[in-house]
Amino acid sequence: MTRGNLLQGRSLGGQLWSRQCISIVVISVLMLLAQANLIDVYGSVIIWATAAVPATIIGAVIALMGTQPALRLWWQLVFLAFAQCIIGPVIALNETTISHVLPTIRTLSMGWQTTFGSFKYLISVTPPLGTSDGCLMAVWTIGLWLTFLAGIFAVDSNAAITSLSCLPYAAAVAVCALLGTDTGWQRAACGIAAAIILMVWLSWRLDLLEWGRWICAIVILALAAGLAFGGTLLVAQHRATLRDHYDPPLSPYDYTSPLSGMRSYIKNHKNDVLLSAENLPSGTPVRLAVMDRFDGTVWNLSDSSEASSSSNYERVGTAIPTDDKGSRFKTTFTVHQGLSDTWLPLAGAATSVAFTGNAKDSGDDQQSDKTSSARNTTGSDSNVFYYNTDTDSAIIPTGTRGGMTYIESGILVKKPSDQQISRAKAARISQPQAQDVPDSVSKLATAIAGGKSSGGAAATALAQTLKDSGWFSHGLQGDYPSDAGHGNYRVNKLLAGTAMVGDSEQYASAMALMARELGLPSRVVLGFLPKDENGNITDARTKTTDGKNTITEFTGNDVTAWVEIKLQGLGWVAFYPTPKETKVPDENQNLTPPNPQTLVRQPPVPLTDPLRDQTQAKGQSSLAGADADAQPTNLFWLRFWRVTRAVAIYGSPLWILLIVCTLILTVKAILLARDRRHGTPANRVAAGWNAIRSLALQSGITAQGTRRDQATAIAQQLGTGQRALIQLGREADYAAFSGQSVQDTQARAYWTNVSKLRKAMLASLPYLRRVRTRLSLKSVSILAHRHAAKPHTSKTHAPGNVKKGKTA
Repeated sequence: MTRGNLLQGRSLGGQLWSRQCISIVVISVLMLLAQANLIDVYGSVIIWATAAVPATIIGAVIALMGTQPALRLWWQLVFLAFAQCIIGPVIALNETTISHVLPTIRTLSMGWQTTFGSFKYLISVTPPLGTSDGCLMAVWTIGLWLTFLAGIFAVDSNAAITSLSCLPYAAAVAVCALLGTDTGWQRAACGIAAAIILMVWLSWRLDLLEWGRWICAIVILALAAGLAFGGTLLVAQHRATLRDHYDPPLSPYDYTSPLSGMRSYIKNHKNDVLLSAENLPSGTPVRLAVMDRFDGTVWNLSDSSEASSSSNYERVGTAIPTDDKGSRFKTTFTVHQGLSDTWLPLAGAATSVAFTGNAKDSGDDQQSDKTSSARNTTGSDSNVFYYNTDTDSAIIPTGTRGGMTYIESGILVKKPSDQQISRAKAARISQPQAQDVPDSVSKLATAIAGGKSSGGAAATALAQTLKDSGWFSHGLQGDYPSDAGHGNYRVNKLLAGTAMVGDSEQYASAMALMARELGLPSRVVLGFLPKDENGNITDARTKTTDGKNTITEFTGNDVTAWVEIKLQGLGWVAFYPTPKETKVPDENQNLTPPNPQTLVRQPPVPLTDPLRDQTQAKGQSSLAGADADAQPTNLFWLRFWRVTRAVAIYGSPLWILLIVCTLILTVKAILLARDRRHGTPANRVAAGWNAIRSLALQSGITAQGTRRDQATAIAQQLGTGQRALIQLGREADYAAFSGQSVQDTQARAYWTNVSKLRKAMLASLPYLRRVRTRLSLKSVSILAHRHAAKPHTSKTHAPGNVKKGKTA
């Protein structure tokens, strides 16, 4: 090689290397723009970039290594495995490493698990997720592997192959959009930027970019961006995400009525501390469960499709979205021995919940282990919980246990004044109709509050009348007899019996039912109240510990039920209809409940139409945004439609391939059927030979010359019977050039032999070649145009059978 050639080779090599480096940078930028769809999922650009940026860079570098022959394939696979199984877990599960650098056995094992489990975690937990449960492994896997695949094509010297890098990029866009939120992160800006970068880069790689006409190029890009942005404004701004179609394995309706177990806490742990709250604002109730469905026996969670989201419990991440306004607080809850339930005690509207300890109590001395990491970062499901933003309540499937410690950050909504409540009207929502309600409920409700001018005034009248007219008793040993339960029998006994005696379980149930009869949206809440000896909420239960921190301790006697009524402009307002706990009945006193006949009869309720379902709640609970069925008969078809739609959407590439193949086979079948049945017999015979020749050409056989030459070539290359092929060629020659008439029966017989021969030709081919032959469109024009010579008729020759052995 001369010195000039050597320098020229180095120059070309340098240009190729520059092209490859530029291409790999462009691919990296495009992949990061695609992965930006997940920023909202993780809740922070910094958290997202912690995994997305290094994964993309590493994937791009490994792809660029493939330009060196010594580092291709096997070394690339080794580096990919190292990045996926070691570097990724160190970043995503950094709290399990040694000095935040060296991986442990736990890091590696959890990294392998979360490589696959993180994708399910992303769609089953309400964003933002933060870094919990190794969920960063999802974006790490996407960024590493799809960038690597796109980079392999991008660095290829062949510009046409370079364009194939769009396929992994498109896959990244689709995957991240499905795993992301319905709004995305700056999706318009990211989409326009990615489209411009992609167009410029591909134009440059395909040598279509003219640098001298940069003004025209800018104008074209601007017009394209404007049309793309304007077009998106004309269509519905909704994005389908997998999270919207995922139902977590939780059914709140499967749990027993929380209200049924209220008295057991009072009976077994009346003076025992069950829950302590550090820095909880004084006088703040702590709720356990919220129930809005009465089936005649118990209050429970609604599962009606028209219920107001009472069963929409979703697994949440590091933050919980809320629209509530008020004062913010941060409280540390500690569960003690005796509080063992599936309902997680929370106050106000939670914005985040983080578990910090799981140790057990030992007597009065709590041995809380606060060294464990934040919730869900350990990979254990023991602290996984589901939250309902409508009821501000939470379910922890594994149950609460002694020593469990967690920190809640939340918002306390300001309590409305009495004047605001009395002026407020009832809100318009749908709730399931209460079943088997005793007549005494409707009669007493109408007599007490039927003529009130507003829903708030009616609710206040109900609560005040029950509180003033009733007597308090838990029905425990030494108490005045009071049956447990809150079903229709017990409520009727409370309101129409000989003694209006009970505790909050009965009074809350009675008031909620009475409110329903008046058309007021109502629900029953079970939780802890910081009560005084009368049962009223007091700030005195909150004690100061060290001059700055406060502590509130809740005992079993603080477990209480109350009622919430939804009013316009005020939301759900709490009412406490239970009499004072010091108002203990005496046999010498009159314990008879108020008689509706003796009360001033009020006119009908001047409220809006009763907001109740027309049918009993049926079907399954509404979970994670998936509405439950109103009619069980439609359940099968709904599930069938969901499965069919999912298969159709996610299997679209396969369907497209099958549709294309079907269309090809259909077109070829139609052409064969037309040639076999339409036209003169002589033309149909000639078209039959064309069908044999077309099949041979589609299978890759070269068949040229006369029909005899074609038959010989086909027989030799396929190994089929040469005699049959030559015979059919002779008959086609005779029909085309003899001038004799050909009968319809002769044409049909000829096509029968053609069909048999075509089957034999296909059977002689290997399987894959046979499939390619069937789907090949090569030489279809032979069938489409039917090149057949028009025979000349002769009066001197009578029509007869096609004579064998006559050739052109």
